[in-house]
Amino acid sequence: MEQRRLGRTDVHVSALCLGTMTFGEQNSEAEGHAQMDYALDKGINFFDAAELYPIPPKKETQGRTERIIGAWFKKTGNRDKVVMATKVVGRTVMDWFRENGKTGELSRDQIEFAVDRSLKNLETDYIDLYQIHWPDRAVSGFGSNPTRWSDVDPVAGENSIESTLEILADLVKAGKIRHIGISNESAWGTMRFVAASERLNLPRIVSIQNAYSLVNRTFETGLAEVARREDVGLLAYSVLAQGYLTGKYRDGALPAGSRKTLFDRLQRYEHPRTLQAVNAYVDLAKEAGLDPSQMAIAHAMSRSFMTSVILGATRMEQLETDIGAADITLSPDLLDKIDALHQEFGNPAP
Repeated sequence: MEQRRLGRTDVHVSALCLGTMTFGEQNSEAEGHAQMDYALDKGINFFDAAELYPIPPKKETQGRTERIIGAWFKKTGNRDKVVMATKVVGRTVMDWFRENGKTGELSRDQIEFAVDRSLKNLETDYIDLYQIHWPDRAVSGFGSNPTRWSDVDPVAGENSIESTLEILADLVKAGKIRHIGISNESAWGTMRFVAASERLNLPRIVSIQNAYSLVNRTFETGLAEVARREDVGLLAYSVLAQGYLTGKYRDGALPAGSRKTLFDRLQRYEHPRTLQAVNAYVDLAKEAGLDPSQMAIAHAMSRSFMTSVILGATRMEQLETDIGAADITLSPDLLDKIDALHQEFGNPAP
C-alpha cells in the first residue's frame, strides 16, 4: 500500500483510509473489528472516525463508533500501528453532544470536552489527527464548496478561526492531539487557517476532509491549488457518491441493508442529471473492464492533491473490492474519457 506524507509532518499514511461511520449502526462491533483487522493486514494504517458517528446521527448511538474502535485497540494492542483521526462537531442545533444540552459550537469548553471524551472512547491517550468536522461559521452550503453562492447571515457569537486554532494548539501542547485538520471547508477558510498559523506561530493544519467523487469534483475549482501549494492534502469522502457510483441503485434498485434502503438520506444523488452522470460513469467502467467502484476510487487516488481516499463499506466483500483499487492504474485514454464525461455533466452532486 502506497504511503503518503500527511501535510508537512513526518507522518505517512496509507493512500486508502478506513472510514468507520457505519460501525455501531449498519455494522456490529464484531464486523467493525473484522474490517479493521482486514484493513491493517492489507497495509492500511489510517482510520477515520468522528464524535458524531455512527451515521445517521442520533443521541442514542452518538460515540458508539469510537467506542468500537477503542475496544479493538484494547483487544489487539494495535494502537501504535494506526494513525487515528477523529473529529469534533462544528456549530449545530443538535443538542446531545454536550452533557449540559448546549447546542454545538467550537468554543474552548466544548472542544476540550469533546477531545477528552474521544480519548476515553478510543481507549488512547493521544489522537494523531483531530479535525473540525464543519465550520463554526454559517456557510453557503454544507461542504462549503457550492456550485452557486447563497448569501448567509453571520452567526451570533461566532468563534473565530484564530480562536479555534489557539484552542487546538493548547491541546497539541498538552499531548492530547498531534496534528490538526479541517473538514467540509472552503478555500477561504483553509487559507485563513494557514495564515493564522503563520501569523500567530500556531500549529499548521495538515489536511482537509471534503467530498470528492466523479460526480462532485468541485474541490478542483479552488481548493486543489491550495492543497498543492500549502501541503494541506485532501482526505476524500463520498468517493463512491454514497454508493451510487457502484451501480447498485441503478434503475431504482434498493438493495437490502443499503443506506438508502435503511435511511433514505441520499437525495444529493437523486436529481435526474446526477443519475444520468452516474450511469455514464458506471457504463464507462464496464466498457474498460473495470469494477465501477474501483475505477472511481482509482481516479481519486490519482489526483495530485490527494493524501488519502476514505473507504466506507458495510460488507467485507465491498471492502475487499474497494481496497483492490490500490492495484489499479487508469490509462491516459481512460482518464481522458472520464474528463470528457465531466465536461458533459459537470458537478451534478456537490
